[in-house]
Amino acid sequence: MTARAQFAKMNGLGNEIIVADMRGRADRITPEAAIALDRDPATKFDQIMAIHAPKTSGTEAYIEIINSDGTQAQACGNGMRCVVQAMSAETGKRAFTFETIAGILTAHEHPDGQISVDMGMPRFDWQDIPLAEAFHDTRRIELQIGPIDAPVLHSPSVASMGNPHAIFWVDQDVWTYELERFGPLLENHPIFPERANISIAHVTSRHAITLRTWERGAGLTRACGSAACAAAVSAVRTGRAERTVTVTVPGGPLLIEWLENDHVVMTGPAEWEFSGTFDPQTGAWQRDDTAPSQGAA
Repeated sequence: MTARAQFAKMNGLGNEIIVADMRGRADRITPEAAIALDRDPATKFDQIMAIHAPKTSGTEAYIEIINSDGTQAQACGNGMRCVVQAMSAETGKRAFTFETIAGILTAHEHPDGQISVDMGMPRFDWQDIPLAEAFHDTRRIELQIGPIDAPVLHSPSVASMGNPHAIFWVDQDVWTYELERFGPLLENHPIFPERANISIAHVTSRHAITLRTWERGAGLTRACGSAACAAAVSAVRTGRAERTVTVTVPGGPLLIEWLENDHVVMTGPAEWEFSGTFDPQTGAWQRDDTAPSQGAA
């Protein structure tokens, strides 16, 4: 019988997250376990942040990120804030260095409970995103949904924040677009060999963007931190916004700063919901009402 692992059900602005403690174990969470957890309404999630023992000196942990369809993700800013809150409650530390499949990142919790995550440097070269064919100006690529002479969405900016993003710019309320219908088609478009996160963005001022995202491997989400970062830097590249901007997602606002050293820092909240234990092989889980609230940290 597989030993059970501890987890916390959390969220970052409504981005549903499971933080799973896999330290001291040789096994990993199976795709079948992830799919089973997502199927249960109580544990339904956008990403699992699996905390493993560090692989690299100077880091606190290696974080494996798993989508609700069981596939791996390279980045999840909202999930990283949840990891920081959980580990801060456990250790009393405020600053952390983590490793993910996309590289090393740092994060820290502020006295007011807000959490900043350094999401690293964006990449804009077509082969780094990646795209299936060469586009020398990724501020605007040829891609559209709808009739050729009157497309509903067209000419997105594309970028990588450790994972691929396409941002469609619109001049009206982002809720007027059927992202639940377009999202799956665009996520799996042949131009994206590793699929892509699909966002609709409305720039409302030089310092404000409203954003909705269809998240690769997870579907419609109330918040996608890496998409907020991709939209912010793409807004700067296309002359739409300044380097510090508030991106409002369905779950609430995120502060995005594109620093002069090219790093993108995202600041926002995290929220603990409940804790439990689960089987990493099957996803069978049990609630633990004796666990302390991490949100009190």
